[in-house]
Amino acid sequence: MQIINHRSIDRRNGRQRFAAHLYLWVLLLILYAPIGIILIFSFTESKVLGNWTGFSVQLYKNLFNGTAGASLTSAVINTAVIAVVAATVSTILGTIAAFGIHYMPSKRQNLVLRLNQIPIINPDIITGISLFLLFVALGIGRGLGTVIAAHIAFCTPYVILSVMPRLKGMNPNLYEAALDLGATPGQAMRKVIIPEVAPGMLSGFILSLTLSIDDFGVTLFTKGSEGLNTLSTYIYADARKGGLTPELRPLFSLIFIVILILLIISNVRASKQMKK
Repeated sequence: MQIINHRSIDRRNGRQRFAAHLYLWVLLLILYAPIGIILIFSFTESKVLGNWTGFSVQLYKNLFNGTAGASLTSAVINTAVIAVVAATVSTILGTIAAFGIHYMPSKRQNLVLRLNQIPIINPDIITGISLFLLFVALGIGRGLGTVIAAHIAFCTPYVILSVMPRLKGMNPNLYEAALDLGATPGQAMRKVIIPEVAPGMLSGFILSLTLSIDDFGVTLFTKGSEGLNTLSTYIYADARKGGLTPELRPLFSLIFIVILILLIISNVRASKQMKK
């Protein structure tokens, strides 16, 4: 009787595992099938997505030789500049803020961390309108500078959340030990503390880079009316004309591959650090 019960339990567990795996693969298929379609149709010259006219890398050539259009090239450059600058500054400010929060008393630390979550859960449209009204009230002309400032503002809280777990998992005596062994405060920070939190900083940088490239709502309200476009606002304007530029397909594919590689590198580095 016990053998029958064990077999019944094993069969039930097997069905549950199969259902869980099936659900996971279906979910992944739903999430990544559109990206796969874009990747496939980036290797054909058809102007309409879904119409295969034969294998070709002409769209990639158009993207890199400038024939895709000056406005698209300008949007890509603006997006890259804004993302890199915003991610770099956000990583620096977020790391400094994380150190300050970490060494606060527990009650004040909890309060500041809760306040830090507000920009994260706040809808983009509210953040965009708030920053728009702030710039107007201060008489600041909107353009590249205001977009970068806005991106720094909403990326920094994510860096703080990425760095804080590394600080909490760090041995609190490392800094004092480095000073006792003759290191200056600057050397202790550079050679002991920063390497400990570097994986969190890298994760925060990659996350900030992705969020900046992806953002639309905040950028739309802070870019002004001088013709500045990022990739997201360019796509919005292009879609309103009735279709998307074919060269966007290889561009999307390249962005996805680059972000995927960065995430893999980040996860591999984090796993190696955890093993150490």
